[in-house]
Order: sequence, then structure tokens, then C-alpha cells
Amino acid sequence: MTFLPEGEVSVADFEVPARYQSWKGVVHGGIVALLLDEAAGWAAWHRGHPGVTGKLEVRLRQPLRIGERIRLTGRVENIRRSLVYATATIERISDGVTIAEANVTLMEATATGDR
Repeated sequence: MTFLPEGEVSVADFEVPARYQSWKGVVHGGIVALLLDEAAGWAAWHRGHPGVTGKLEVRLRQPLRIGERIRLTGRVENIRRSLVYATATIERISDGVTIAEANVTLMEATATGDR
């Protein structure tokens, strides 16, 4: 999965592999949370404020099915002192329906090595 900056957001298209299945045909909710966290992290990175997650609030709107192509989008909403406030969404590419969304607070950290 590769996130690219597109204007004010960071975006990646992805299809979750079957090995992350929970119930038959459904992606595990923890993987959905991980994807949202990653989108927010890349948004902060692309804005020049890399950090580690301090708070992750996830809203699951619909089950994410194995085999569905999704678009992950992260956006930095605000930066205050050493905190980066971001949002992230997962949308189904076929119809644009929101699968899940998150509010994320990252604590700014010095980057070490390549991301």
C-alpha cells in the first residue's frame, strides 16, 4: 500500500488480502482501524509533521468485505504545539460509500530512517 499526497490529503487505493478475514468474507475490525491509523499517519508525514498515534477514535459504518477495492484518505485538520489532529476515511471505490472513519491525534515525533 502506497500513500501519495494529493493536494491537502494523502490517498491510497487498496484491497485487503483474504488473510485478514474475520467473519466469512469480512475484514477484521482491527485491520480497518489499522488502515485508518496509517492514513492519518501518512497525512501528517506528507505535511511535514510525522508523529505517533496518541488517540484513535474509529467509527465503523459498514462491514468491509474481502475483495472490495477501497480508497483510504488522510487529512491533517489542525496542528497545535506538538499535537497533530487528523481525520481518515475508508470509501468503497465502486460506489463512494463510506465504510469507516476516524479522528486521530498524533504526537509529533522526530522521523528516524525511511518511512
